[in-house]
Amino acid sequence: MTVSPAAAPVPGAAPAPSPAAAAAPPATSGPAFSTLPLPPHVLANLQQLGYERMTAIQAASLPLALAGKDLIAQARTGSGKTAAFALPLLANLNPRRFAVQAMVLCPTRELAEQVSQEVRRLARAEGDIKVLTLCGGATFAPQAASLAHGAHVVVGTPGRLLDHLERGTLDVQALNTLVLDEADRMLDMGFAEDIAAIARHCPATAHRQTLLFSATYPDDVAKLAARYLREPQQVRLAEKTESAAQVAQRFYEVAEDQRLHAVGLLLAHFRPERTIAFCNTKQQCRDLVAVLQAQGIVALELHGDLDQRDRDQVLVRFAQRSASVLVATDVAARGLDIAGLDAVINVDITPDPEVHVHRVGRTGRAGLTGQAFSLASMDEMGRVGRIDELQGRPSQWHPLAELQAAPGAAPLRPPMATLQLLGGRKEKIRKGDVLGAITKDFGFDGADVGRIDVNDFSTYVAVRREVADAVLKALNTGKVKGRSVKARRL
Repeated sequence: MTVSPAAAPVPGAAPAPSPAAAAAPPATSGPAFSTLPLPPHVLANLQQLGYERMTAIQAASLPLALAGKDLIAQARTGSGKTAAFALPLLANLNPRRFAVQAMVLCPTRELAEQVSQEVRRLARAEGDIKVLTLCGGATFAPQAASLAHGAHVVVGTPGRLLDHLERGTLDVQALNTLVLDEADRMLDMGFAEDIAAIARHCPATAHRQTLLFSATYPDDVAKLAARYLREPQQVRLAEKTESAAQVAQRFYEVAEDQRLHAVGLLLAHFRPERTIAFCNTKQQCRDLVAVLQAQGIVALELHGDLDQRDRDQVLVRFAQRSASVLVATDVAARGLDIAGLDAVINVDITPDPEVHVHRVGRTGRAGLTGQAFSLASMDEMGRVGRIDELQGRPSQWHPLAELQAAPGAAPLRPPMATLQLLGGRKEKIRKGDVLGAITKDFGFDGADVGRIDVNDFSTYVAVRREVADAVLKALNTGKVKGRSVKARRL
């Protein structure tokens, strides 16, 4: 790990994989949070949340950021980076001043929502801190109404944040902390002009602290840093990543007409509970989902042609363990954080070796092991060679013939099913209301219920597949929080 002034940053620093953020803080044996200049009530909250010792990125960046320095930090998702910028921005807040004092830019809606949740958890010790999520794909008017009532922190995607700034619904004159999270991804997605326009609305660099986090550090990120940061310190972790040692990688040579069939063989042989299969094109995603569904496997597609509602429901089902395979393009999966992912399948070899490392890094994280399988045709061997060069080791090849389903094995099935209730936060529905209705009122066991997600207008609840129909019937004939509800199975 290196820490240095970043007046002349070096482009092309080593990339790090981008696995999903865990629900709990990443396991680590670094310095204790008690060594930081944080007040006792903040340290007590950190301990309650399970933050005892710092990850590498936290240990390197927090002392600098808490001292008020602008910062460039190379850190992948899942490395604890959210706390690395959330604690400094909260330390800069005046809870009694009801104005936007911190803004976090994220590449995707999913990442923005996860960051907001974590900032809220870390802010519990600071009193009544209001954190708003402002992303596209959601109705503008309710966001504007929430802003009219004031907020301390806003987290969002560049396009929607700029929309609010230009319409005058978001006032950032009191801003003292600006965070650019996953800056490389935002630039890859074409947000450079939006970021520039947002920066023009913010107080000058001399009057704010700017924290930039990026998994890689190519030239365009270096230019971004030079433009918007003031004498920043640069934190770069060593090239070796935690997850690399935790992921078993296997490569299989396939003919082009074997590729999609080989995915089914991998799933039947290794039987991972949840897998992301990466394809290079949207059409390949559609074709693979059709093949897997014909085999009785619950597979969902995630690509740029989906509207926001369908995308949200796909992600909820996969996160709730009611689908076995998520078939995605790289662009669609950016910012997607799935904890406890068992396997990654590279259906196609990506032409960019850094993207391969990011794909693989989504499994085998937070101390868990994972598996990564890559299917390569003869035409893709040059791409595999570049991956080997980047990872510093040769690929491990296995014969396709080794993949055999267990005799008499049933098709791979997810353990849960997702039920959607019409009604969410706007109707004051809480997770406890749904859990209480299913267990206390309808008589199902607590072990039958999994993850519950509540958004503005819908509530999604995961239940064991074996009891899903019975729970669905009970919801439609019973009541939640004293009111009748409509429910359906996704």
